[in-house]
Amino acid sequence: MVEALERAEVAVAACSDAATWAMPESELVAVIDASHRLQQRLAAVQLAAVRELDGRGVAVAQGASSTVVWLRERLRLTVPAARRLVDLAAALDTGARDVWRALADGSITVEQAQVIAGTIDTVHACAGADAADKAVGVLIDWAGQFDPALLRKLGGRILDHVAPEVADAAARAELEAEARRAARDRHVTISEYSDGRLRLAGSLDAETAAALRAVIDPLSAPAGPDDTRTPGQRRHDALTDVCRLALRTGELPEHGGDPAQIVITAGYDTLLQRLDAGALDTGLALSPEAVRRLACDASILPAVLGGAGQVLDVGRQRRLITGPLRRALVLRDRGCAFPGCDRPPRWCDAHHIRHWADGGPTSLSNAVLLCGHHHRHLHHGDWAVQLAGDGHPEFVPPAWLDPNQLPRRNHYRLRR
Repeated sequence: MVEALERAEVAVAACSDAATWAMPESELVAVIDASHRLQQRLAAVQLAAVRELDGRGVAVAQGASSTVVWLRERLRLTVPAARRLVDLAAALDTGARDVWRALADGSITVEQAQVIAGTIDTVHACAGADAADKAVGVLIDWAGQFDPALLRKLGGRILDHVAPEVADAAARAELEAEARRAARDRHVTISEYSDGRLRLAGSLDAETAAALRAVIDPLSAPAGPDDTRTPGQRRHDALTDVCRLALRTGELPEHGGDPAQIVITAGYDTLLQRLDAGALDTGLALSPEAVRRLACDASILPAVLGGAGQVLDVGRQRRLITGPLRRALVLRDRGCAFPGCDRPPRWCDAHHIRHWADGGPTSLSNAVLLCGHHHRHLHHGDWAVQLAGDGHPEFVPPAWLDPNQLPRRNHYRLRR
């Protein structure tokens, strides 16, 4: 299979260099049709490989917490895209092989396959295997005429065609399935721009959406006739107010043994002169005006950094990896330090590089931040962790994974 795919890749590469500007319209249309069909066929091959890899547990054996995380790291996918790939591979393997064959033939698209697989699950739950088998044929035929969005709408009434006696029950089941999908797909993504701003995106279930509306809408109303802010700016400012209100209550859960608070970091040389530009412990830069504004409104914990981001002082040191020592660890590692993991500090434990029972000190130079999965993996697996010359953690893979055992780092934590 690998050799065949390599030959196909060479053929596709040759097509990429073709002069499309010289082709007649009929050939251009044929190219679009053929490349689209090939795209779906390749997707079927990939889904079969993903299902087999997931079933063997290859991802976990290589240190990832799941096949989704492994695919995200290897193929540079988003987590939702990787999860859809794993879920569809499982669905097409276990209960929708005819759908997989249609995808492999290039008769349907990946998006249509997702719709059909989900619809078949609902039909099977409501009307049994025979009705589900009938539904597969009908839906594949419809896929030749309708796009995924319309196919989903038609699929909501598929039982009118294959099992009308349970159609009403199926409609209720579909509503329940939609609720489950909303719960499964709920997420909020926070992405950092190069200038320190954040991009907030996500998908909220109905209950959370209602709660957000109830809180945000009153605070995002125009302040008066002279309020020149756009609706988007007003919602932004409302979210700021909500966060500040939450910080003032003192009722938020502790974070690493400390109350929820804002930590401002600054360079030592800067601190010697005067209060100037700073940064949060997440690495986000703050202007001098923002630092002064936060100092008036929140409890500010100073953390002093030397050259190359070395933590010089975060207050009184303790024996346990809590309080100031944990804050120093968060400032250095920014989250789980294991290669390929993007789990944030609040999900992480502090791990002694040299075990405390073996005489290892409780210090920043003997600690690394790890999520629960990778903490267990390091204790029970063949990986090793050490601090590099620059004071940041690196991980040595086992010889069976990398015969050269070249140290690896978490590229999600790279500092600019």
